[in-house]
Amino acid sequence: MLRAALNRLAMIRHLRTKLTVLYAGLFGLTLLLISVAVFSAISGAAQRQVRGELVASGTVFDRVWSLRSDQLRQGAALLSRDFGFREAVATRDSATIVSAMENLRSRFRIDRAFIIGTDGAVTAADSDKITPHADALLSALYESEAPQGIFILDGAPYQMVATPILSPDLIGWVVFAARLDDAELKGLERLSAIPLDAAVVHRSGGHWVAGAPLAARQQAGLDRFVGGALTARNVAPATLDTPQGAAIALAKPLPTLMAKDGAALLLTYPVSRAFAPYRPLLATIGLTGLLGLVLVVLGSWSLARGVTRPISSLDEAARRLQRGEDGHVMIDSQDEIGRLAESFNLMATEIRERERRITHLALHDAETGLPNRLSLERAIDERRGEGPLFVAVLGIERFAHVRGAIGYALAAQVVREVGERLAGLREEGAVARLSTAVVGLVFSAPDASAAEAMVDYLLSDLEQPLHVGGDAIDVNLSVGLAAVEAEAAAAAAIERATIALDQTRAAKRKTAFFDAAAYGDPSSNLALMSGMLSAIRSGHIELYHQPKYDLRRRGVHAAEGLVRWRHPTRGMLRPDLFIPMAEETGHIRVLTDWVLRQAVQDQATLAKAGHALDIAINISGRLLGDNDFADLVARTVPQATGKLTFEITETAVIENPDLALQILDRFREAGVSISIDDFGSGLSSLAYLKQIRGHELKIDKSLITDVTESQRDALIVRSTIDLAHSLGLKVTAEGVETANTFQLLAAMGCDSIQGYLIAKPQSLNDLVDFLRVDPAERLRHG
Repeated sequence: MLRAALNRLAMIRHLRTKLTVLYAGLFGLTLLLISVAVFSAISGAAQRQVRGELVASGTVFDRVWSLRSDQLRQGAALLSRDFGFREAVATRDSATIVSAMENLRSRFRIDRAFIIGTDGAVTAADSDKITPHADALLSALYESEAPQGIFILDGAPYQMVATPILSPDLIGWVVFAARLDDAELKGLERLSAIPLDAAVVHRSGGHWVAGAPLAARQQAGLDRFVGGALTARNVAPATLDTPQGAAIALAKPLPTLMAKDGAALLLTYPVSRAFAPYRPLLATIGLTGLLGLVLVVLGSWSLARGVTRPISSLDEAARRLQRGEDGHVMIDSQDEIGRLAESFNLMATEIRERERRITHLALHDAETGLPNRLSLERAIDERRGEGPLFVAVLGIERFAHVRGAIGYALAAQVVREVGERLAGLREEGAVARLSTAVVGLVFSAPDASAAEAMVDYLLSDLEQPLHVGGDAIDVNLSVGLAAVEAEAAAAAAIERATIALDQTRAAKRKTAFFDAAAYGDPSSNLALMSGMLSAIRSGHIELYHQPKYDLRRRGVHAAEGLVRWRHPTRGMLRPDLFIPMAEETGHIRVLTDWVLRQAVQDQATLAKAGHALDIAINISGRLLGDNDFADLVARTVPQATGKLTFEITETAVIENPDLALQILDRFREAGVSISIDDFGSGLSSLAYLKQIRGHELKIDKSLITDVTESQRDALIVRSTIDLAHSLGLKVTAEGVETANTFQLLAAMGCDSIQGYLIAKPQSLNDLVDFLRVDPAERLRHG
């Protein structure tokens, strides 16, 4: 019950109500305990007093019973010793007997007086009422030496005393009886110090009868109470249920003329009557407690309001602080609540200051103090609806060299100076640092042409020398532009402008807008990688072959394996679309493993068709540091029916030359020929040409295309062929498309050619058909 009360108290939402209920409940509980203690003390005292009075009243009744018995016995004895009376009894002179008894009954105020002879004959004024009980009475008189006690006549109890009549033998008994009626018992009640109720109960029909019929529950209680008292001879008072309510009762056994009958004096005192003197006291206590409870509730409510009002103010201030509003609270008290308010105000001040610093850090670059990308995005969102908006991303060229020369701190100052200069030139725009050497600007312009013209105008001022650390530093900028689309996110506009900066640099320009066509769909291209493995399994990725023509033997002696992807929805995909992405995502290893196995399988198919060709495949530079791939090559190459060639570029060796050269040595040990691909493009280096112990050198088509038109290209090609032969390398020219080029390369001593003049890359079946015709014949009929 206590836990349930505490749970209900915990459900109260308001502290002042909770405090009021708690204090009132505690006071009420204390008052209840006091009331129970007072009531218990009063009840105990009242019951002890009543029990004492009942015991005293029982003692008085014993004395009265004894006196009454002596009086009855003296009267009966006086009459039984009278000679004339005995003579009248002996002669059965009824008139004399009745006259004497009535005279004596009147004198002693006795209810009944009669003679019962030894033969059971009854002589009395109302003998007809006594005669039916003569046998039972005669039997009781014979059994008792001094017969006296309770006898029931017509359902009423009588106190009877009998004296024998001797003449000289026993001829009968004189019986005097006093009825124990209400009047008799009222006299007994008046002798008591308390207004108790007295009654004589006797057994009748198995129950104790006390006058009026009782309810079953009350009758059962009376039977248990009186029966127990008579059986145990216990005369101690106890509680009994009566028609008037609970009462304190005392049962005193009474003597009876007949042993089988039973009788007792029942003294009762209602409990309500016992508490009557104390009711004013209890009422006073109750009213005082109720008044005290009301005062406690009012005082508790007032105290709780005084305590909770500042707490409520603190709660409201905390909610305002949560909403970002001013959370100061005004409390004048100097107690714990006042000190708590001071601490809260101090905390609110610190929180606002910390939020200001956090907000500043969130929206500004820590190194330069310029606004950051998030700040620029917010500026774009805030300016939507003001007209056409554009984002310009300005990249500082050669920033890494500048930072290396002047240090990181001064380099950051360069970026800050550029940003501040840009903000000063375009005050209505928003400026932010987007990355290490990139500053962004959002501004309004009527259209794209005006935006580009405005940026070109700004560049003339922005590229003026900066004075940093006492030195003048030249600044060169490239700008990428993008329009802010109405429904697009601000981050998307910044991203497009950043990509435009990359496109600007790639095009060697100063300013350019974002070119969506040139950028393509990176998300779609990236999705290709997730489908590459399934494309290999389903056969959508195929290995095409481009023949290589041997100028000395005048025939096709080898073919280069080239990957082709026939996408089910996008059609034939360019290798330069998915090969670089495979290298970036790590799928290049899976793809190369498949190409290697497929090349060995196609070589075996060509051999069965009667064409023994060397097969060349391209190896990514990322695999030149993969020892697991080298182990796969060592296991696979012995299964080949012909020569295998790996084509690599010089740049593939640059990243980790020692490891790459070790892997190349393992390839050679496995029997693989090494071909240096794309020589003459990119970073061709004679040093790496010296280190890479290859078997073949492939001249890039960029040198072959104009070899018949450009004397410089022809000189370079001729020198490269001579150099390769001097190093013991065979030379293959790529991109041969004309007969003049073919003739010139043959004259220069080139070993092999590859290009559309001989054949385009084709499937294995087409290659088999191609090899059925003499390639020299094809060239003659060209």
